Amino acid sequence: MKPGRTSIIFTALLLLQSVSACTPQARTYRTVGNVFGTVVEISIYGESQQQADALGASVLNEFDRLHHKFHAWQPSMLTALNDSIARGEPFQADAEMVALLQSATRLAEQSDNLFNPAIGHLIRLWGFQSSDIQPHGPSRTEIRRWVAANPRLSDLRYDGTLVSSVNKAVMIDLGGYAKGYALDRAARILRAAHVKAALIDVGGNILAIGQPGARPWKVGIRDPRGEGIITAVELHDNEAIGTSGDYQRYFMKDGRRHPHIIDPRSGDTIDLVASVTIITSGGTDAGLRSDGNSKPLFIVGPAGWREMAQRLGLSEVMLIDAGRNVEMTPAMRARMTTAELGSRMPP
Repeated sequence: MKPGRTSIIFTALLLLQSVSACTPQARTYRTVGNVFGTVVEISIYGESQQQADALGASVLNEFDRLHHKFHAWQPSMLTALNDSIARGEPFQADAEMVALLQSATRLAEQSDNLFNPAIGHLIRLWGFQSSDIQPHGPSRTEIRRWVAANPRLSDLRYDGTLVSSVNKAVMIDLGGYAKGYALDRAARILRAAHVKAALIDVGGNILAIGQPGARPWKVGIRDPRGEGIITAVELHDNEAIGTSGDYQRYFMKDGRRHPHIIDPRSGDTIDLVASVTIITSGGTDAGLRSDGNSKPLFIVGPAGWREMAQRLGLSEVMLIDAGRNVEMTPAMRARMTTAELGSRMPP
């Protein structure tokens, strides 16, 4: 990957367009790359161009490291772990991988395993472990087979950094978690360099550092059924925003939309929700939470998202269902900086 400073249109799961909040004299330098199968952008405010470029390159290098370590289907430490699990053998991981898996396990258990990165076999069966998604119809027999196997992250066992599984059906796919972890790693790099303000975007999952001038960072939330944004929110220091959506990694078959988010209970894709957007803040894992915590809300859908949000401690949530109906928490509505959304998006 080579860094560069260009204007881009984001086409990842959540389109968040950063809006300048700088004074006329201030400068924001942007470094753009392509990693995790998506566009990433690091915007750094208040530093020299040379310093911003160097820091942007450091962040891209870290993203590249994580991409190659946790890739779900190209050779990586994660695929080596999955191969060992399939053989019933222990795998020598490292402290970083163990910590990430244990963190994901806590979220899985908190969400009644609706967030379940252990269902890699189902994800592969539906054709989503590919950079080129094609219309695909797995057999009900195969779907039932992997659902019945009941793979869970709680099947993993740890002896220090030696990882094993009591269930050979476990195949780990961190596609719904690693981008958030990358945000937090980038924030650590930039905070260690004492940057005044920065905005880190990994395919639409965004984390803010500091404030660029007199006003906070402002980002727009993508219309899941159009090319523009439907509203904008301000992001303050150590706040992150992320969306699970049905409009990027999906295919159409027999008139039905099949997005990449799968219900572990049925083994089927979800077609009731267009997008779920959440804002998280605080601690050293705001990015991680902005990525993983939206998945259970997407899966339970319109009937259960409020209860799940409460269970996960999420106060700022917006859900747009497949019929374009908009629901949100009062705290999320209070964040909107454009005209108030109605209960239904315009056609």
